[in-house]
Amino acid sequence: MTTVTSPLAGRAIGLAAVPDPVFSGAMVGPGTAIDPVREPSEAVSPVDGVIVSLHPHAFVVVDDEGHGVLTHLGIDTVQLNGEGFELLVNKGDTVTRGQAVVRWNPAAVEAAGKSPVCPIVALEATADSLGDLRADGDVKAGDALFTWK
Repeated sequence: MTTVTSPLAGRAIGLAAVPDPVFSGAMVGPGTAIDPVREPSEAVSPVDGVIVSLHPHAFVVVDDEGHGVLTHLGIDTVQLNGEGFELLVNKGDTVTRGQAVVRWNPAAVEAAGKSPVCPIVALEATADSLGDLRADGDVKAGDALFTWK
């Protein structure tokens, strides 16, 4: 069983509250979302694993069990072309839970007209394969968001 922890401090709001139908409809996969604190911060790895996909606005870490976890920093932030995001690791790097992956500023994302809400998604999973799902309440980086059975 894998425990997926929050890559950010903020408030858990659940995927249904994400202002994007692809995420709110769980088309990418089940999970939850974080409405981050509005200050410059580092998004950290939610699991121990390997960075298999890395963009300024999103990254995927695959753990030893083959579970891929997507952290998407904001909605439609790909349109910012990396502005305001700083990559701290490289694709292919092995990372540990809590290791900084991307530095960003949710307030700047919001000022640019984009939602800073961050979906945290279990890729290639089904809703019934997740347990202990956090969909509300304040979270700190490193707090448990869900388990992957």
